[in-house]
Amino acid sequence: MTWERKLQDTPSGQLDKFIESYLLPDTRFRRQVRRAIHIISSFLKERCFQDASHPVRVSKVVKGGSSGKGTTLRGRSDADLVVFLSNLTSFQDQLENRAEFIWEIKKQLEACREEEVFDVQFEVRGLRWAKPRALSFVLRSPQLQEGVEFDVLPAFDVLGELSRWTNLYRPDPQIYINLIQECQDLEREGEFSTCFTELQRDFLKQRPTKVKSLIRLVKHWYQLVCSFHLGKSPRQGFCLLEAGVLLCQEGLRPPRHSPSASPVPGSLFLSRPVILDPADPTGNVAGEDPSRWQRLAEEASIWLSYPCFTKWDGSPVGSWNLHGVGGAPGICIALVQSSLFS
Repeated sequence: MTWERKLQDTPSGQLDKFIESYLLPDTRFRRQVRRAIHIISSFLKERCFQDASHPVRVSKVVKGGSSGKGTTLRGRSDADLVVFLSNLTSFQDQLENRAEFIWEIKKQLEACREEEVFDVQFEVRGLRWAKPRALSFVLRSPQLQEGVEFDVLPAFDVLGELSRWTNLYRPDPQIYINLIQECQDLEREGEFSTCFTELQRDFLKQRPTKVKSLIRLVKHWYQLVCSFHLGKSPRQGFCLLEAGVLLCQEGLRPPRHSPSASPVPGSLFLSRPVILDPADPTGNVAGEDPSRWQRLAEEASIWLSYPCFTKWDGSPVGSWNLHGVGGAPGICIALVQSSLFS
């Protein structure tokens, strides 16, 4: 039975069991990924820039992506590591100079591979641009069941030391005023989301287990649809996940701001749907081809006839209105409404 058929044929009341059986990573897998992340984080903090032509200080390395947020799917081993450098002193500085540090990280990883410094192997992917945004590579070892894919991203430490000590930390509003102004001046809305990785991580990490179960299920559903019908779109997938969290968090109260009620650039509201990154409200992460959202909504509508959308009494599971985001996310999230929130 294919993954698509497994989910289609699962009654909504058994979706909790489906998540536990097929989507949650097992303990051994999580331990292996943590070890791989520790190896790379230690390398970045302690060795990577020792021989750099000028002093470089790593203020912290933060785990982002699904590994950092606690929403990894079983068998999916990838991690984003954001390297905060004291040498990057502004958003513009990050934009103009991060490539220099990415090339240095690549150089040092390849040197470690040649010197056999670690008991692991690196497969560093080639950089396609002179000024790349991230370095991608795969770490392999005999202890790992499969390679762990990494994206390493240098960033300006705009939040500073205070963000380390509390999950309740809220940035100084002036940080966002500066961010919005620089994004507008540089015409780079959404470009500096890596600077707020800790806030993005905590936004999800603090959520209850059932919310993370919802995220895993929607993510799994979206990957199935993309694999067979739509092709990949990380931005659209992120939008669905964020919409789900916001609905759970706000008790179905619309969490969107209007241009007149916030300093968010008004240009973001010229198209729909609008979904803002909860930590970096300068870019519309849903701002891609609107026809793609329509196609996703059509695919989601087909699923309404499947058992996973049927309540115990045979009646259909209802959808949630996302107030301007469109039908697709609401239909996707309805997939878990009766099981996870009953």
